[in-house]
Amino acid sequence: MPTISLCMIVKNEESVLGRCLSCVKDIADEIIVVDTGSEDKTKEIAAMYTDKIYDFEWIDDFAAARNFSFSKAKMDYIMWLDADDIIDYENRQKLLELKSSLDLSTDIVMMKYHVAFDDNDNPTFSYYRERLMKRSRHFLWKGEIHEVITPSGNIKYCDVAVFHKKLKVNDPDRNIRIFEKLLKEGKKLETRQKFYYARELYYHEKYSEAVKVFEEFFNADDKWIENSISACLDISRCYLRLGDENKALQSLFNSFIYDSPRAEICCEIGFIKMKNKKYNEAIFWYELASKMKYPIQSGGFSSVDCYGYIPYMQLCVCYDKIGKYQEACNYNEKAGKIKPDDKNYLANKRYFDQRLKNIKK
Repeated sequence: MPTISLCMIVKNEESVLGRCLSCVKDIADEIIVVDTGSEDKTKEIAAMYTDKIYDFEWIDDFAAARNFSFSKAKMDYIMWLDADDIIDYENRQKLLELKSSLDLSTDIVMMKYHVAFDDNDNPTFSYYRERLMKRSRHFLWKGEIHEVITPSGNIKYCDVAVFHKKLKVNDPDRNIRIFEKLLKEGKKLETRQKFYYARELYYHEKYSEAVKVFEEFFNADDKWIENSISACLDISRCYLRLGDENKALQSLFNSFIYDSPRAEICCEIGFIKMKNKKYNEAIFWYELASKMKYPIQSGGFSSVDCYGYIPYMQLCVCYDKIGKYQEACNYNEKAGKIKPDDKNYLANKRYFDQRLKNIKK
């Protein structure tokens, strides 16, 4: 059976580190914790699970810290987790099965990463991440922020999922501060970093600046397809905030250049049409979204709800607006099959029970 080194970088994670390590202590053959300057009990908690604890001076470079942690690994494969990640019982069993059957010819294992959840704890935003790397391949992280290992070699996708469960809000300005520091130092951002810098500008409501950086990203020849599609969605939202709806729509349509339509894009077009009370046009786009299959291995950011729940709920609203109440009720029931305890579905159900009852009278 292949062996696994778990490598982590941490700082002031006393509230979540024990929760994370308890999930994997029986799976990893060694646990390596690299501390980047904790002032709480993080290292004391880590010491309950491992004696391989190292200090690394924080230099605003996540890739450097992760590469240092990888350099300490001795096992066949290296796995990484953040301190606020967890693996539930079902996925721990899947991971153990994967470990027992893993072929040493596999270079990288991609696992699901669930990073956002609804009120009932169902994942709403997910994507695949490189999670297990063959140590002998000497993979290196790149990027001071939003660091990544570009998958290569024999890549295996599996349905093991890691859950990103934050208990505290991180510094919302950290990422943009690091980007601005890099630019001030004269560093030229790589294409992927431009994508993430533009997103930070968007999150900080600097819409005009974000548009400019997104345009620089689009002009690059080495951009990833999935980042390009996500950028079309993000720049569209920038244009909406800037009051230019035509450019917002054009940006969404531009995503079709890169690949077949994504449900996220179709839902956004439907939203714009619906906002302008063009309900029949909105229906077209939401129905298109509702027929799309979740892109399991696309590698992009995926909103799970856009592949069922959201288009069904919005179709319910659109059909209600044009007076087709039975169709509206039918779509609400479809949404209810996905989320039977959802408060919006239940409110709609009560509404349609009364509405259709009155029509029959």
